Amino acid sequence: MAEAIITPHVEEPKKKAPAQGDETSLITGSEAIAVACQLADVDVITAYPIRPYDTVMQYVAKLVANGEMDCEYIVAEGEHSQFEIVKHASACGARVFTGSSGVGWMYAMECLTVTPSLRIPMIAMVGNRALDDPKIPSRAKVDAFLPRYDRKDLLLHPDNPITVAPQANEDWLMEIRRGTAAAMERSAGVIREAYADFERIFGRKYGNPFFEEYMTDDADVVLVGMGTLSNPVRVAIRQMREEGKKVGFVRLRWFRPFPAEELAKSLGRFKAVGVIDRDFSLGSPYHSGVVATEVRTALYQSENRPQVVGFICGLGGREVTLPDVRKMSEIVSQAASGKPQPATQWIGLRE
Repeated sequence: MAEAIITPHVEEPKKKAPAQGDETSLITGSEAIAVACQLADVDVITAYPIRPYDTVMQYVAKLVANGEMDCEYIVAEGEHSQFEIVKHASACGARVFTGSSGVGWMYAMECLTVTPSLRIPMIAMVGNRALDDPKIPSRAKVDAFLPRYDRKDLLLHPDNPITVAPQANEDWLMEIRRGTAAAMERSAGVIREAYADFERIFGRKYGNPFFEEYMTDDADVVLVGMGTLSNPVRVAIRQMREEGKKVGFVRLRWFRPFPAEELAKSLGRFKAVGVIDRDFSLGSPYHSGVVATEVRTALYQSENRPQVVGFICGLGGREVTLPDVRKMSEIVSQAASGKPQPATQWIGLRE
């Protein structure tokens, strides 16, 4: 296990970051994440090489080596150690960042399943593909938005002896899980507050914190998806709109807490809904992906229940092409016109 002396996050001046101001520069998504860590004044960062997460760590290592970022940068011997290091560093009062990709997350699963129950803050990225330009804010704005990380009575420190992650008897498991569930239920309000603060400080408004609607005002049918899938879907929808096809898109911003009531109210306006999953859950209802199953559940008690067609595509990082999106839109349009469709269809399979 790699070792480092970890000190709690305190309000001390650190090496000044490069001026951000109104200067515009073209950088990669990986570099943008590294700069975000720099601006957030992260104390402990752990790394282990796995693509494409390791590209972020390369930029972080460069910032540290050049004296532009003051943090404990630890290269662990594996993803399990990565997440254990930042978990305990966070318990000691450090602001932490880590991440991984693909099977690296599976190797770290033992740590990941414990951390939420301990209420230990941890920012962990999933290395994937490019997103839209995030724009880098100034250090002053970041400092105004991010509160000082203070664990108060939960700080793990010799002067504050506490027990972290004690073994609980099975007789108390239900109460522990209910406490975790209550925290998740309250998280929706916290998310709304964070979005409101973000808009006030940075001047950037994203509307509904839980999902984004694109060209849905007069849409007959919509596609629903998450993450980088939105890039090809938006392009295809613009093309179809030029052809007179009323197709829209709803992009989920949060999977948990799932915005069941708000999403059901929104989707009830349309004739049919197509849910695009870049995942697959073996043996699930209708052999669907996890998002399609959640959407069907959300709509179950709704008075207006459009037909839901699930799509499985883009597994293993395979590209979701414009023809794929057009094909899915056509299938959903046929469902809206009353033509029966299979509940789940695989798109983009090689013959």
